[in-house]
Amino acid sequence: MTKTKEEKLQVLVQLAALFNEHEIQWAVGGSLLLYFKGLVSDFHDLDLMIDEQAGEQVAQLLEPLGTRRPFIPSPAFQTRCFMEFLIDGVEIDVIGGLAIVSEGHVDELPLRSEEIEEGFSLEGQRIPLHSLRVWETYYTLMGRTEKAEILRRAQKKAKF
Repeated sequence: MTKTKEEKLQVLVQLAALFNEHEIQWAVGGSLLLYFKGLVSDFHDLDLMIDEQAGEQVAQLLEPLGTRRPFIPSPAFQTRCFMEFLIDGVEIDVIGGLAIVSEGHVDELPLRSEEIEEGFSLEGQRIPLHSLRVWETYYTLMGRTEKAEILRRAQKKAKF
């Protein structure tokens, strides 16, 4: 059963509380970032970027909350820390030390604090947002041209 936006955001608030309480460096990325910035009207899952050094701690925090799905490697990525969870029926992708393989080259793209450009409060929890400029690069490297183009158009309008 597909979860509503509100149900997905409730899971985000729950995870934000955990990450914030444990002082984990994290940021929202992917289509959820685009949703929060008003660039798309919906999102499928929660893409959460983390400091890869916190990977084991994050796994320990999330495993009691839901089901950790098996890791299926992709030749398009050499990410050092990737976990997929199903929590209250919501898909969560936790990504630390992102590494994208593009044209035979590996681009290593760890979360950097200076790339967390802003955030906001949702039900009393701080929700940090990753950089749109950085995600335009990610989507370009991934070959996700539609989303990269959405960000290029937004960049021209807003000059981010």
